[in-house]
Parts: sequence; structure tokens; C-alpha cells
Amino acid sequence: MPRVRILLADDHAIIRRGLRTLLTHEPAFEIVAEAPDGRQALELARRERPQVAVIDVGMPVMNGIEAARQICAHLPDTQVVMLTVHSDESYLLSALKAGARGYVLKSSAELEVVEAVRAVANGKAYFSPRVSRILADEYVRYLEERNVTDSYDLLSSRERQVLQLLAEGQSNKDVAAILNLSPTTVICHRQHIFQKLNLHGVADLILYAIRKGVISANGAEANDG
Repeated sequence: MPRVRILLADDHAIIRRGLRTLLTHEPAFEIVAEAPDGRQALELARRERPQVAVIDVGMPVMNGIEAARQICAHLPDTQVVMLTVHSDESYLLSALKAGARGYVLKSSAELEVVEAVRAVANGKAYFSPRVSRILADEYVRYLEERNVTDSYDLLSSRERQVLQLLAEGQSNKDVAAILNLSPTTVICHRQHIFQKLNLHGVADLILYAIRKGVISANGAEANDG
């Protein structure tokens, strides 16, 4: 079985060395390139065509978010895991908008990076559990402070299924096949979800799903309800 080809990008050689050590312990993984900045990461990704790119957010020449955006735009078969010290919502939203499928905090990378790479290589999403908890707590406080009701309760059972599958990275066509629906019906459900939850894009939808615990850190299976 072919191994998962991985690109590492971090401006600290010691971090790259540690990541290489962790990942190469997995027989199914192969490190094909390393980059000290975002521009080299993009160049190496175009040359090596890795299945997964693990990219630090804060790098010189070209930052990790911009590198991720260009890699996701030009190399759709390469899944991106962002590696960062930042656990706040703004960085996560930027990473999601760039197209990242994974988000791992450096403080817990030793425990999570292998799982993150494995998840995104298998078409799932992965977000550090600590990030998920922080976002969920912030969201609850936001609702309480403004005395507003969570609009998740407005979604039908089918809309909740569609929401979860879209947040996990499934396309409209994939969702239709999984739920035995027509693509047109899925698009209709998707529009209703965006309207009811006041969301403005897939990045917002994924962020909402993380806050609500609709998707787990390593990508949940679809709910029955």
C-alpha cells in the first residue's frame, strides 16, 4: 500500500526535526520535503505533490495562511494541516478560509499531529480538542451575554445531517450519495442551513460545527438523527 507523502513547513529547524521524528515512526507516512518558509513550501508542494502538507502559521517570506491558500487553490489533492501556537477564533477562521482541513496547536502537536495527518489523508477534518473546547466555551458565553437563542434548534433532522457532512468536507454530490438524496435537494438544504444559521461560507459553517461539537476533533461519523 502506498505511503502518505508529507511536506513539512516550519521556520524552526528543531520543530521540523521533531515533526519528522514523530511522523516517520508511522510506517504509512513518508516525508518527501521540508521548507523553512511559505514560499519554499509552495514551490516544494508544486514539485512533490504531497498528499498532506503540515504548515506553520507564522513563517517568513510568505506566511503559512497564504501558503495554505495557494496550495489548496492550485493543488486540490494536497490536504493542509495548520500548526500554530494560536488558539483563538480569528486564526482558525483564516485557516479554514484558506482551505485547511486540520488545525493543531504546537503545545499538543506531539500527541495530535499523527492523528491529524491520518485524518486529513483519509478525507476527514481534524481540530485540536483544546481549540474545539475554547470555541465552544466562547460561543456559549456569547449567547448568554446577548441573551439570544442558539438557532441550531431551528434545523430539521435532515439539515443537521447535511450540516455535519458538509463540515466534514463532503461535497454536495458526496452528501447526496451518502444520504440517498438528489444533488438539487442537498443544495436546497444547504441554502436553508446558511439562512437559518446566518452563515456566509463553508469556513463559517465549519467553525460553527466545531463550536457546536457537531464534528469531533478527528471528524465524527454522521448522526442517525
